[in-house]
Amino acid sequence: MKAYELLYFVDPTCNEETRAAVMKRIEVALGETGKVDSVEDWGKRKLAFEVDDLTEGDYTLINFHADPTVIAELDRVLRINDAVKRHMVVRRVDKD
Repeated sequence: MKAYELLYFVDPTCNEETRAAVMKRIEVALGETGKVDSVEDWGKRKLAFEVDDLTEGDYTLINFHADPTVIAELDRVLRINDAVKRHMVVRRVDKD
């Protein structure tokens, strides 16, 4: 398994249930082959430019280990989810 980092943000006005649902969906997408190492809630941050008429976003950083085949499914799930406005998954070479 390889180390990855996922950074995503949601609308800062969405409720706690929506944020928990997004996190649960990410865990389901990782499945039994993936393992979440840490979750950091960065909180509300100002965006460099407007995204869907938003000037702020509520950011979350997730470090995890997974097989490379799982990343495509995770990316698909995050694109479908309306609560997630933007996301990025990168491979971490410093934590294999």
